[in-house]
Amino acid sequence: MIDETLVKNTIIELLKDSSTKLPLDVKNALEKAYEIEEGPAKAQLEAIIKNIKMAEDSSTPLCQDTGVHIFFVKIGDVGNPKLEKRLPSIIIDGVREATKSVPLRPNAVHPLTRKNPGDNVGDYMPYVNYTPIDADYIEITAMPKGAGSENMSRVAMLNPSDGLKGIKKFALDTVVGAGSKPCPPTIIGLGIGGSADISIKLAKMALLRPIDQRHTDPAVATLEKELFEAFNALGIGVMGLGGKTTVLGVNAELGYCHTASLPVAINVQCWAGRRATARIYRDGRVEHLTYKR
Repeated sequence: MIDETLVKNTIIELLKDSSTKLPLDVKNALEKAYEIEEGPAKAQLEAIIKNIKMAEDSSTPLCQDTGVHIFFVKIGDVGNPKLEKRLPSIIIDGVREATKSVPLRPNAVHPLTRKNPGDNVGDYMPYVNYTPIDADYIEITAMPKGAGSENMSRVAMLNPSDGLKGIKKFALDTVVGAGSKPCPPTIIGLGIGGSADISIKLAKMALLRPIDQRHTDPAVATLEKELFEAFNALGIGVMGLGGKTTVLGVNAELGYCHTASLPVAINVQCWAGRRATARIYRDGRVEHLTYKR
């Protein structure tokens, strides 16, 4: 039976995992980049890879910017309607406790007064995306998002006639404009379609997919591949020092849009592509999907 304590403890575990470890697909991409780079870029990648191992060995955050906390929650029927109603409060409690216990840097502030409550909690923070599903579990993904890369994110409302060419130009202009600021090599999440807000959400959702897993739509998969090659041909390189690796991956998600509209969004993720997912089943069993127990 699922109870509030089990869910809150799982939230804390997800926040610790996602702050102190990197998913295998991201680590593999960094090691692959290390093999092909030379000079300063290779030295930077070596330092990054060493930093990741130190963070894992010491269970401490791998970056001083532990981000703000975005959650994607898929809610199935776990036979506890009261718990489902309480889920937003449970997630907030989990963030408060993880801020102390991991510890996480208190990054969430009032946007006007800049007052910091010190616990990473405030209006719309943490931000939780909910999706109902037909299953006997609740699946929770924690996604810490640092500001250096998030600040480089962009959205554009293109004309439908701009088409694929316009999407590619916007994407290239965004990555060129970002330069070294988002701590490359980056991971690019591309959201195409929907409305302005939906395209941004799609771009963030794209970052949840492993970077070695192409989109199931062949047209989207081709676009991901073409942009990956184009970005890495820019020569921005690791931390802007030049080289062959400007991005580790490009993932895109697509949604239908108004016939008179073509929204496109890019959500930039730095090399620390942090995420952690777990499922909590109706019988109380917890399955960690990103970092197996």
